[in-house]
Amino acid sequence: MEIIPAAGEAEKLGTELLVLGIFRDGPLTGSARAVNDRSAGRLAAAIGQAGFGDRVGAARLIGPLPGIAAQRMLLVGLGRAEAFSERAYRQALAAVAERLGEDPAAEIVVTLAESEVPHRTLSWRMQQAGRILSDGRRDPAPPGSATRKERRSIMLLVPQALTSELVAALRQGVAIGEGVSCARELESLSPELCTPAFVARTAEAMASRFGFDIEILGSRALEAYGLAAFLACEEAAAGACKLIKLRGERRAKGRPIVLIGEGMAVRDTLTRSGASAGGVAIRDLRGIGSVLGAMRTVERLGLALNVVGLILIGQREFPLDLRRRPAGRRSLPGVSLLGDVLCYAAHLSPSCVIDVVAPSQARLAALGGHVSGLFANDEALASELLACGGASGDRVWRLPLWEEDPPSHALPDGEPDPPDDPPDAIAAASRLARFATAYPWAHLDISGSVASAGRRYSATGRPVPLLAEFLIGRARAMPDRPIFSHYPRTELHS
Repeated sequence: MEIIPAAGEAEKLGTELLVLGIFRDGPLTGSARAVNDRSAGRLAAAIGQAGFGDRVGAARLIGPLPGIAAQRMLLVGLGRAEAFSERAYRQALAAVAERLGEDPAAEIVVTLAESEVPHRTLSWRMQQAGRILSDGRRDPAPPGSATRKERRSIMLLVPQALTSELVAALRQGVAIGEGVSCARELESLSPELCTPAFVARTAEAMASRFGFDIEILGSRALEAYGLAAFLACEEAAAGACKLIKLRGERRAKGRPIVLIGEGMAVRDTLTRSGASAGGVAIRDLRGIGSVLGAMRTVERLGLALNVVGLILIGQREFPLDLRRRPAGRRSLPGVSLLGDVLCYAAHLSPSCVIDVVAPSQARLAALGGHVSGLFANDEALASELLACGGASGDRVWRLPLWEEDPPSHALPDGEPDPPDDPPDAIAAASRLARFATAYPWAHLDISGSVASAGRRYSATGRPVPLLAEFLIGRARAMPDRPIFSHYPRTELHS
């Protein structure tokens, strides 16, 4: 799929499908007004018959109108003009993306970017449109594979002459959308496919395609860096635990930004006779998908940033065969594994570290599916992420870190040991903070935001938009350096 920015007159464009935004109240504006004038009021009559109501994203397909070159038109409700907002703009774009996923049209003109959003620039509208439209395809390319070539062209119409700033904003949006699609694809895979070996192969494929340096740390490296908990887990889990290191653009200088994605493998419990009840699969790829998606966006844009991705594959459930546990350990650590990786990150002398985890759907129920939980040990980093969440629409809510230890939970004798994670998100983050004292650190709990409310298996790809906005901002802020270290790989294709 190709997304092209253009300035033109929508009513004169001979396209298969013309997408028009329609406000519930007031006169028609922009391209909709021009189409109505040229068709002698036929568009207004069709809108009256459609009965949009106030719902943003309501869509109606109509046939050709006299004097209009487009073969068909998709009318999309924008709600009331006085209530139009960032959220309404994104909702309308998402509705368009969903309808386009079901429509056979190969040539499409979308005019929604001409609708002004309070306190937001046209460049912002272009970026959001590029992200949402490019991520809207129903069948994204598998992670690590070449982008699927679709014979579809979307012209994004703007109400002014094109500038390099607008083209760059659209390119950023398309690259972010591709990263979101990558994350969603991983997060939506069947657990039976998601073995530690599969994740390693996926990372290697992405490294090969995008030029990442990749290293899968083995026992010797784990021991050399003092990662005792991780080493114990790897030994007990027969290699199911892995730590994969990806480094982005080789030419970028400066202290790295480290992104950590966690995925937890589950091995079906052995029976007491020692018979296996199943194999090893990763039941939660959400943190891993977020980091791989963000790094894919960085490389597609060619950002002049030193970014390192650390992929942690741990194991939460262990067999009842106690002989395979390290001596002296009642349970193998869950939080301690991520703590080990945070300690390892200190060896990279990072400018900051951000880890992404999704430990439980219930732990941040108060935040619902609207925002991710943010914990941070650095005020500047926290403020930066909060601002990026507002700009991207991938919002976070800051939660506190406490010094108190979480309560312990004793189990009756004879029951299998659980992972030793704290019982809630604040306790987990507070414990992790003790491992992240050498650098600015943020912890994103995406338990609720990673899937759409009411659609259990509908992955959102969050927080890739947040991470991408953060990384683009960091690239802009680099003194005396270009934002891009090389010409962006994203040619407005998705």
